[in-house]
Amino acid sequence: MSIVKVNEVELCVQTSGNPADPAVLLIHGAGHSLLAWDEEFIDRLVAAGRFVIRYDSRDAGHSTSYPVGAPPYGLSDLAADAAGLLDALGIPTAHIVGMSQGAGVAQLMALDHADHVASLTLASATPGGPGHWNTDLPPVTEEIQKLFANEPAQPDWTDRDAVVDYLVEAERPYAAQSRQFDVDGMRAAAGRIVDRTTDIAAQLTNPFLISAGEPWRARLADLRVPTLVLHGTEDPLFPLGHGQALAAEIPGAAFLPLERTGHEVFPRHVWDTVVPAIVELTKP
Repeated sequence: MSIVKVNEVELCVQTSGNPADPAVLLIHGAGHSLLAWDEEFIDRLVAAGRFVIRYDSRDAGHSTSYPVGAPPYGLSDLAADAAGLLDALGIPTAHIVGMSQGAGVAQLMALDHADHVASLTLASATPGGPGHWNTDLPPVTEEIQKLFANEPAQPDWTDRDAVVDYLVEAERPYAAQSRQFDVDGMRAAAGRIVDRTTDIAAQLTNPFLISAGEPWRARLADLRVPTLVLHGTEDPLFPLGHGQALAAEIPGAAFLPLERTGHEVFPRHVWDTVVPAIVELTKP
């Protein structure tokens, strides 16, 4: 793990595996950090011969944070950060895996920094990225609409237990309803996040306030990079039609639905599906 200066900000990056192997860059979603990617999931990719790179985006983990409520950057800046990170690591191109907001960043990276992108894996995504609501696609579920209308009060950010509770309950509505919610596992993960994050209030606030910039859905037809779209069949934020539309609008993209999966980072029960799919897409 190291700190790399990119575009006048400091990004915390962790690499795993042999640098001579194909590079896979993981981009987490809003409110998350590099801890979103499970160590065992990383190990499976490394065992398959991949050099895995994960990092904290701005306002996450150990990377540069800004005052709460005033993030001076947008999605396009995050895409430039991802490209700049590869440059700083001396990696000409990488296979990009993005989740939720990270998938929006990955789309922009492929459009605006195409020379850095060998392939795209887009998970829990929508065409054009979060922040551009497409009225022709299924709306968020009623449960999520109610959540947006009555968002829970923020915790005392100095109270570790309260923040852990807040994190656990923030994830619950987005998990698949057909599976039992793993409270103990989520609580353990939340504790690791709180203990590692420089400014947890910034991480859980600022990424949701940034500008998505100009809509780019119409530009997806210009992409000429191998693409895999992964989408939970029970995603309440971007219902399945979002992933289907995204795959249809990127020439040659493959679509893989993930059963019993919501808007969540690759739960363990889909690893046997997801890892081989990523390995196949990223083979030399």
